[in-house]
Amino acid sequence: MKVFRIIVAVAALAAFAILAHTQTRPAPVPTNVAIIDSSAFSDDKAGIGRVMAAMQQIEAKFQPLRTEIRGMRDRLGAMRADIQKKRQVQDPKLTAQQTDEADRLDVQIKRKAEDAQASYQRESLAVLEPLQKDIGTALIAYAQSRGITLLLDVNRVPVVYAASSLDITKDFIADYNRTHPAGAGAPATAPATRPAATPAKPATRP
Repeated sequence: MKVFRIIVAVAALAAFAILAHTQTRPAPVPTNVAIIDSSAFSDDKAGIGRVMAAMQQIEAKFQPLRTEIRGMRDRLGAMRADIQKKRQVQDPKLTAQQTDEADRLDVQIKRKAEDAQASYQRESLAVLEPLQKDIGTALIAYAQSRGITLLLDVNRVPVVYAASSLDITKDFIADYNRTHPAGAGAPATAPATRPAATPAKPATRP
């Protein structure tokens, strides 16, 4: 009988301890989750106007250089084809001279293309980085004003599943385009806050 009473007492004490722990545990903080796809910022038709304007500005600046490199490549292709065509009927020395000339042009093209690529990347960074930070700041303000406590960028973080109702991409783009029209100019000063979203950077061209 004594053993039974001791077991009951221990069980009651354990139950009380569990109850007390449950009562003192802080209530979970409600989380309002949303997702966004920052890759849509550079969409040709439905993206952010300032991003598209900046990218068009970069493209226009490098278009003459891109055309020049394309012309050089076309000329090299014609030279290679002509050498191949006449190789069997002309003096080998002339063929060697033409081959050397084509090889020199090939080297020039590669160097010019590498220089253009580096310049293109620098220009893209200079133009798009302040805009990226401005969009990031606007996105944080957008989330805070709507009570969003957790925002995930599916362009950066893999998301297995999310209901379409959680996607704020279109609404944010529309809000940003309304408050930051493309014709109003670039953002003045880059804020220190790390951006929550990244406009696409066309760093692979020309």
